[in-house]
Amino acid sequence: MKVIAFNGSPRKSGNTAELLKQAIKGAESEGVETELVHLYDLDFKGCVSCYACKEKNGKSYGRCVLRDELTPILAKAEEADAVILGAPNYIGGPSSAMKAFIERLLFPSVVYTSDMTSLRSKKILAGFIYVMGSSEEWMKTMGYDWLPTYMGNVLKMIFGSSEVLMVNDVYQFDDYSKYVSSRFDPAAKAKRRDEHFYPVDCRKAFEMGAEFARQSKE
Repeated sequence: MKVIAFNGSPRKSGNTAELLKQAIKGAESEGVETELVHLYDLDFKGCVSCYACKEKNGKSYGRCVLRDELTPILAKAEEADAVILGAPNYIGGPSSAMKAFIERLLFPSVVYTSDMTSLRSKKILAGFIYVMGSSEEWMKTMGYDWLPTYMGNVLKMIFGSSEVLMVNDVYQFDDYSKYVSSRFDPAAKAKRRDEHFYPVDCRKAFEMGAEFARQSKE
């Protein structure tokens, strides 16, 4: 049994990475094999709209035809029992690396039939951890509140299940005084980090990984 987490943040020690590390710890607490992949370490690009993955009787039907550093990672994801994707919100969507990864990971499994049947050979557990510097209220004001639901629906369509953890109002800078960020209160941010991010959000990520591991063993 294996749970793989994919970090769509350029930071290996930031909020997204920390949440994914907690998810991995949760899975490991149940005795399963784990791996954490940092997407920004890889040289790859997103879908090029060649449609080779959908060509009738094609050699790459249901699989991405592109060959780059993401290719072996996609093979690992295909064999995993559970995957957890994590990304920060950049201008109303996941980071560019995560978006490109999602295109390459999910699009080959989509068939243009009336019911959009998934071509994946097996159903697996799938989670998405979405991280945002803004509060829940600001997310709704900006109209971003549909994003977690959308991502959950996509994962469920492709993998057969989904769980989304939305983490808001994270502490972004080591020193807020060095950046133009007057809309944020550093003290309030620190309070949120200490009282909510570590004890609540990180715990939820841990529990996601642990639950995925338990279910994958059933």
